[in-house]
Amino acid sequence: MADMRETLRAKRLYLLDMDGTLYLDDNVFDHCLDFLSAIKARGGRYLYLTNNSSKSVDKYVEKMNRVHIPAVSEDFFTSTDAACVYLRRNYHGKKIYALGTASFRNQLMNAGFPITDHLEDDIDCLLMGFDTELTFKKLEDACILLGRGVQYLATNPDWVCPTAYGYVPDCGSVSQMLFNATKRKPYFIGKPEPAIALLAIEKAGYQPEDAVLIGDRIYTDIACGVNAGITTVLVFSGETTRADWEKSEIKPAFTCQSIADIYEMIK
Repeated sequence: MADMRETLRAKRLYLLDMDGTLYLDDNVFDHCLDFLSAIKARGGRYLYLTNNSSKSVDKYVEKMNRVHIPAVSEDFFTSTDAACVYLRRNYHGKKIYALGTASFRNQLMNAGFPITDHLEDDIDCLLMGFDTELTFKKLEDACILLGRGVQYLATNPDWVCPTAYGYVPDCGSVSQMLFNATKRKPYFIGKPEPAIALLAIEKAGYQPEDAVLIGDRIYTDIACGVNAGITTVLVFSGETTRADWEKSEIKPAFTCQSIADIYEMIK
């Protein structure tokens, strides 16, 4: 425990998952605000790093402010942000079918990408996010496009998204459903890929050794940090149980019950 305390107190940048780590729905976890204040009091910085692509950054700011968590747009780096970086570097096609929420599509369009949510002849890429507005028509369109052989990308492989009442299917579950129908799997851009963490660190002006990634999922949050070569902390306030952690081949540097425990170490 002393080693964990010393390590965390030395960190300057905290990369924070949100769902299951800081809150569930609108229920903010105990000492979340104290934890964020303690980081700033120590001269550090935090970035909200999330695979949830159903909301744009503006929507996330609205949500955080509604539940009284301090946030401005510069505090976020989402899987949609990572997707935009990936597309700028790797996509030079005609048109992208964005299978996601209206907020997801708007962020991509505002970033300058040729986006549609209608089946058209010149689509050569399918980009899927966590879609809380999913319809059968979107699934049917995706099957048709995948049958055509278009490039296939997805923001995140999460099986479920935590809620106050349990879980709902996330992007990974929908991609598995499409695989069952088409036998095609997407290239996932967000966590556990290391790029989302490394790009966030670069955005904040730090080095990997300055950062710690805190999250509740081994196969996305912790795997991302491990893949990026940065310190990781697994909290048991969300999806992952202690039994899951014990069985997993992916191991975080540290574990604790909740963000309140980390606050006690760095305050």
